[in-house]
Amino acid sequence: MNRKDYFTLRTVRRKLIMISKLAGIILMISYVISTRLFPDSDLSVLIWLIFVILLVLTVDYLMGRFISEPLAKLNRAACQMSHLDFSTPCTIKTTDEFGELSASLNKMAESLQQAFRDLESANERLEQDIEQKKCLLAERKELVDNLSHEMKTPLGVIRAYAEGLQDETDEAKRQKYAEVIIAETERMNHLITTLLDLSALENGAAQLHPERFDFVEFLETVAGRLLIDTPDADFVLQYELPEHSVYVEADKSRMEQTLDNLIVNAKRNVRPGGVLKLSLKENGGMLEFSVFNQGMPIPQETLSKIWTKFYRGQNSGYSGSGLGLAIVAQILSMRHLSYGVRNKEEGVEFYFSLPVGK
Repeated sequence: MNRKDYFTLRTVRRKLIMISKLAGIILMISYVISTRLFPDSDLSVLIWLIFVILLVLTVDYLMGRFISEPLAKLNRAACQMSHLDFSTPCTIKTTDEFGELSASLNKMAESLQQAFRDLESANERLEQDIEQKKCLLAERKELVDNLSHEMKTPLGVIRAYAEGLQDETDEAKRQKYAEVIIAETERMNHLITTLLDLSALENGAAQLHPERFDFVEFLETVAGRLLIDTPDADFVLQYELPEHSVYVEADKSRMEQTLDNLIVNAKRNVRPGGVLKLSLKENGGMLEFSVFNQGMPIPQETLSKIWTKFYRGQNSGYSGSGLGLAIVAQILSMRHLSYGVRNKEEGVEFYFSLPVGK
């Protein structure tokens, strides 16, 4: 122990000893004073009793100040902490054991609060992981169910024509059967490739790589490849495009994939002899694309569902691959671009918009 500690009140024990010694000294001094100043024994006893009462009250105050009050504060703080209430810290700031105990309680409260926060964060992460696993399991089941449904038809066709190929002797029919089998195989291959591409986009394995290019020229090239000089064309092509270049920042290959799916979808669903119209307009710093096809409208309750993979509306008269529009929605969503579909007079219009590059 440091020598200075003998003359300080750093501990509760030393405070008690100091108070008791002072009380004893004062008691003796008061007795001597009362007997010397007041020879009358009755008066001296009365004066000494008054000194004793004052001394008892002083000692009681000091004991409350240094012992009872800190103990009460410590007890209240401990009770609050036992009920996991850490909102009110213990406010004892003395240098004795009570002050050290108060600091320890406050530190313990902070540690417990941090532990509870960490535990809550861990629980939230665990809940998110569980929810994510549930979603993954649901998506996996949906994928298996959809693949089973989608593969059933081409596999059935392949098996039927393969069996027919074994027994058929006519070379022309054998050639036709072989062509059907190859076509159905290519259809399954395209389905699987498209599904893998969509899965890569959804889980972040495939990233977008924006570049600057003229969207007007780009649209003309894509539309020309898909709509002009096609032998099965049975529609009237119309277009409304800017007469000047309009540059954008986008992933060119993914944007081509988006246009392919939307234009082919419109081409597939345009009525015989109907209008298929491409439109590109600048509006408030945005470039708005739309493709319209005359034909059967999409039922109102189905409009929001057609972007879901493998979704095909029943009895709607509107056909689709079940994956193309889902890929369009995923690509545009990754860039936070607005898109949609609406029924118009005598047809359906798909649209999206993207900011004009500087």
